[in-house]
Amino acid sequence: MKIPQLAAIRRALSLWINSSQPKDNGDSHTDKDAIDWVRIIPFIVLHMVAITGAVLTGFSWAAFIALALSYFVRMFAITGFYHRYFSHRTFKAHRLVQFGFAVLGLTATQRGPLWWAAHHRHHHRHADTHNDPHAPLHGFWWSHAGWFLSRRHYQADYDQIRDFAQYPELCWLDRHELLIPVLYATSFFLLGWGLEIWWPELNTGAWQMLCWGYFLSTVVLIHATLTINSLAHRWGRRRYETRDDSRNNWCLALLTLGEGWHNNHHHYPGSVRQGFYWWEVDVTYYLLRAMNAVGLIYDLKAVPPALLNARRVH
Repeated sequence: MKIPQLAAIRRALSLWINSSQPKDNGDSHTDKDAIDWVRIIPFIVLHMVAITGAVLTGFSWAAFIALALSYFVRMFAITGFYHRYFSHRTFKAHRLVQFGFAVLGLTATQRGPLWWAAHHRHHHRHADTHNDPHAPLHGFWWSHAGWFLSRRHYQADYDQIRDFAQYPELCWLDRHELLIPVLYATSFFLLGWGLEIWWPELNTGAWQMLCWGYFLSTVVLIHATLTINSLAHRWGRRRYETRDDSRNNWCLALLTLGEGWHNNHHHYPGSVRQGFYWWEVDVTYYLLRAMNAVGLIYDLKAVPPALLNARRVH
């Protein structure tokens, strides 16, 4: 093996620990859009362990409840904070709350809050054009997962998110994005170990809790989140005439705690509420309202009444 190839592998492996590496120097479009197979080994392993581990460890209601709770809490961290807070600033939060939910969002294994929000802001500026990082016009696979597995989008343009990049603790979390998921996974192993000793009647254990509470839950969570990129610009109804092809989809809204009201969101991204009407279930908004009521967040931004009926298609 040539020395340059060894250097490339070492660099890819180092990104598992510290993602603040220089941008890829490849000049061609093909090189940058290629999948970085060494770097994404953890992503591949995540799926392999989720599928095989769930089968080998078997089913228990304790493990299923762990999966459901793990999915729900982390989906809220992604929808409420990675998306509506870090990406769109639809409300304000105290710095400690901001940090806490950045950590919770990292457990979802969808990279750091700055990376996530920077790419999402870029998406809104160029939605459904060739400059959109995950436009469906590049194909389902690319819009669903290929884009973030490529060299092109590994690094984020932090000029897109200078407002939050000023916080050193958020920058540190972005640089060491795998640390929190590893600790989160370890906590499920320890939980299962404790349950096996003190509550054996639950018929669970360390390996089952690890597989169901972290691995399987995380895989389901990742792909549910990604459906907003790959499906919510293809499947559903358009209430508003927007510059993109965003759609409202009640099924995706239930799956993602409210993110499926995507045409609403692209019509007015600055709203903390994506289900604009009472019949559009938006669980994330309800939880944010509860957090606002107890003073954890504040200054929730609503849709201006004049915009509710502006640019309506139906």
